[in-house]
Amino acid sequence: MHDPRPAQGLRPIINVSGTMTGLGASIAAPQVVEAIAAFLPQFVEIDALQKQASKVIARLTGGEAGYVTASCAAGITLAIAGAMTREDLAAIERLPNTAGLKDEVVIQMGHMVHYGASIEQGIRLSGAKVVTVGTSTYAQEYQLAGAITDKTAAALFVVSHHVVEYGQIGLKEFCDVCHAKGVPVIVDAASEYDLKRFLADGADIVLYSGHKFLSGPTAGIVAGRKDLVRATYLQNLGIGRGMKVGKEGMIGVIAALTAWETRDHAGIKAKEDGYLALWQEKLNGLPGVTATVLPDPTENPLNRLKVQIDAGEARITAWDLADMVAANDPPLIVRDHEAEHGYIWLDPCNLHPGQEGLVADILVKAFTAALQRNDYQPTRVGDRQRKRFERMRTWPD
Repeated sequence: MHDPRPAQGLRPIINVSGTMTGLGASIAAPQVVEAIAAFLPQFVEIDALQKQASKVIARLTGGEAGYVTASCAAGITLAIAGAMTREDLAAIERLPNTAGLKDEVVIQMGHMVHYGASIEQGIRLSGAKVVTVGTSTYAQEYQLAGAITDKTAAALFVVSHHVVEYGQIGLKEFCDVCHAKGVPVIVDAASEYDLKRFLADGADIVLYSGHKFLSGPTAGIVAGRKDLVRATYLQNLGIGRGMKVGKEGMIGVIAALTAWETRDHAGIKAKEDGYLALWQEKLNGLPGVTATVLPDPTENPLNRLKVQIDAGEARITAWDLADMVAANDPPLIVRDHEAEHGYIWLDPCNLHPGQEGLVADILVKAFTAALQRNDYQPTRVGDRQRKRFERMRTWPD
């Protein structure tokens, strides 16, 4: 079993929330840890290392070139900046002043997500203006075509469980409309498993997180058309300076991508499905609890367990259950971003060996304790959110 001792006096965590940045994203692959440890004491020419990373990214994604930045969020801002300035060094130095440049970015209203920050703000950081397409649940090709003008620099397409899941323009159709008007398409695929699908479907630039499914260090990966990747890289002379990645990020991404090629993906999925089967068996049959295995909504090759909670019968709401197990020793952090609908998710992708049994035990004990209470008063969802922001406002106290 994994050594549960916390580092630097911090609480050890059992993570069934997934590849969440706020929890450290993922367990770094052994090859990544080894590569970074060996590289940290060394000096290196950063541009030369980025060239090496470009070759590996191109091979794994099918793109013409690649670039490593501080994060996928940074990649969004910098790729959009590159689409506006291209290789004009004076324009790069002027950003976020976009005078004289094409400076509009079109995005479907249903893709205006919040991933810990607003994607709209990520676009505006470059100096670009956001032009939304359609409404949150209704976007059509004619609306996209009508939103594109002679000021459009790029179009952004988001692949995420956060986007609206119906009434949206598909990627291939989105690319067709944009390309017919000479507009490049940038895809935010931060949490996606498939490294080739989005470029193959017509995207010009695809952005990934190095630290999520790839199990690398905190970093962003920019892949695609060489001219647009180069323009993104050139932002290091301007706004990209504050979003730079270190040598450890670059060598870690190279190691993560190389390990990805030989990873036993089928074996890992089979192990994770075994965890889900265990949890489903332990939870189904508890009063007010229904556990169902469901596939990932963006077609990543993994399943999660949806735990639906009837608060009246289980005597606890989904969000109070999430808080209860998070207060456990050790804390169990579930995926609770939709808890107001009466359910939580259990994601098996970031467990250390032996933790699967602890997950089941903690949850069963929590549900059992809830049934035995006579004084339960459910927390209001709004109060829960307010307390969270109050804690943030008083940090670091």
